[in-house]
Amino acid sequence: MRLPALFSVPGDALAGTAATGAAPNARTLLAIGSSLCLYEAGMALNDWADRDIDAVERPHRPLPSGRIRPAAALTAACALTGAGLALAARAGRPALAVAAPLAATVWAYDLGLKHTPAGPAAMAAARGLDLLLGAAATTGRTRPAVPSAALLGTHTLAVTTVSRQEAQGGSPLAPLAALATTALLARVVTHRPSEHRGATARDPLGPRTTRPPGTAPGWKPAVHLTTALAAAYVVATARPYVHATLNPSPPLTQRAVGAGVRATIPLQATLTARSKGTATALLIAALAPLGARFAKKVSVT
Repeated sequence: MRLPALFSVPGDALAGTAATGAAPNARTLLAIGSSLCLYEAGMALNDWADRDIDAVERPHRPLPSGRIRPAAALTAACALTGAGLALAARAGRPALAVAAPLAATVWAYDLGLKHTPAGPAAMAAARGLDLLLGAAATTGRTRPAVPSAALLGTHTLAVTTVSRQEAQGGSPLAPLAALATTALLARVVTHRPSEHRGATARDPLGPRTTRPPGTAPGWKPAVHLTTALAAAYVVATARPYVHATLNPSPPLTQRAVGAGVRATIPLQATLTARSKGTATALLIAALAPLGARFAKKVSVT
């Protein structure tokens, strides 16, 4: 079930909610619950589908080692998928309309697409849909969250491409491309073209907004938080990606993939802060050390 990876899930729905300009509510919690169930369904289904391959490449995993029966893993995947769809339905029709293709993408990836050239794109689509699920559940609208979903999906595409060679090692091009993608995403999420146009009516620090006492005219907490979180995102992945580029061996590649999965959290927090969800961004960022702590006991890959 890979507990450490679960900490990268709640930020999807929260970032999607922030992108719509809404505050999290009870339906957002239902979306998070749905996401967690569908994510864990994918984890169980992944091990069930790969049990023969894992028997050769990773015999220590639960199924090939005999600790878990294949039927139990498949049953868990089915039950968790049903629970995820039920929670989405509880959040409303717009949420279910996103959760259904998300569940279908998860199953399609694990049962067939994973080992094809379409695998990374399918995984990216799943992560993007997960972000849209939060927007749909909270507000019934997904369009405002599409740019954030695309950015998160791009990160997932890069990480998944690296993961395809984590068992046997391979070319340094994949981790090098992931490193370049990380730098590009950090640049995009911190780019603020409005600064060159001056303050507008929507600018939270424009002429229509009163600044907190004692702050300078340039005081922009959301901007500074976005920049800091984007830096944390880059720092989380840069070193492992560089190591995997210099030596794309299985251990270093697996370490790079794990770093990429955990870096999803600061990226989610960055997207949320960029949407002026300061408190929510800090909440998401607080999940990162928890995920890192549990990752010392259970691998995320």
